[in-house]
Amino acid sequence: MIAGVDIGGTKCAVATWSSRQGLRELARFPTQSPTLTLARVEQELARLRLPREAVIGVACGGPLDAQKGVIQSPPNLPGWDDVTVVAQLEKTQRRRVFLMNDANANALAEWRFGAGQHSRLMVYLTAGTGMGAGIVIDGRLLEGVCGNAGEVGHLRLSPRGPVGFHKAGSFEGWCSGGGIPEIVRFLPRAAQPADVAAWQARHRTTRSIAEAARSGDPVARRVFAEAGRKLGLALAGIVDLLNPDRIVIGSLYGRCRDLLDETLLPVLRREALASSLAACEIVPASLGEQTGSYGAICVGLSGIEPTTGATPDKPRNPQAIATKKH
Repeated sequence: MIAGVDIGGTKCAVATWSSRQGLRELARFPTQSPTLTLARVEQELARLRLPREAVIGVACGGPLDAQKGVIQSPPNLPGWDDVTVVAQLEKTQRRRVFLMNDANANALAEWRFGAGQHSRLMVYLTAGTGMGAGIVIDGRLLEGVCGNAGEVGHLRLSPRGPVGFHKAGSFEGWCSGGGIPEIVRFLPRAAQPADVAAWQARHRTTRSIAEAARSGDPVARRVFAEAGRKLGLALAGIVDLLNPDRIVIGSLYGRCRDLLDETLLPVLRREALASSLAACEIVPASLGEQTGSYGAICVGLSGIEPTTGATPDKPRNPQAIATKKH
């Protein structure tokens, strides 16, 4: 049995998985200080009465040191400074504990259980509040020399633009849930509303802007058109560099695909190598609200079993649509 702990910026989840029972999500609760949160985690794990051979996987936003088991001040977790989460849980639970960046963990989850099944080279983009990536090649996670492989949000797509990953004009700034509400300030002057500040006050979130775009708001539609163009540009770079057979994009794409594809696909076709693009599918992630729990389980699985490239014998995600068919 594997126990998984997903530590998010606003909530935590504790789950278990076994080959017989599959995933069982046992508890969700708000993320608080390290002391209070880990106390609740320990309480939930104690209730499980895990068998002696069980291991625990912990997924959390970076930066972190997976080898040392330390969470190192993630921007979405104020106060979580050099938290020795692995040592603490190993001491109280007397089980092996493994830690991994949540983007990598969720990439493994989509590869093993979700939209990335049967892929030889899959790139997973988080596309949530921020923008990170996990890369799985023949079942093996590409981590890089110091664990930073996949930090695509830091790539600069333009000299100026919304700030993401502490960089103006970055991939994260243009295409994440945190950056899209700022795009209105970088539209051509003629496309901006008369009062930009007032418009932003009415549309503080990407969800609000998406609702406005679907209702016909021309400014909101221009915002998503620009986000789609930049997403197409970034995806073309990924296609050319890595030649993946599948790119799985997280929550934002699944919710706003109808608003992004109109400008995304023409840019992608124009910029990417045709042969590489023809071999690649671009699909929304399929695990939904349970992605984090599956990701934490995959942290535990990756700690105890060699990765062979085999995936569970399940059908492909029915939402998968080959890019060349668009």
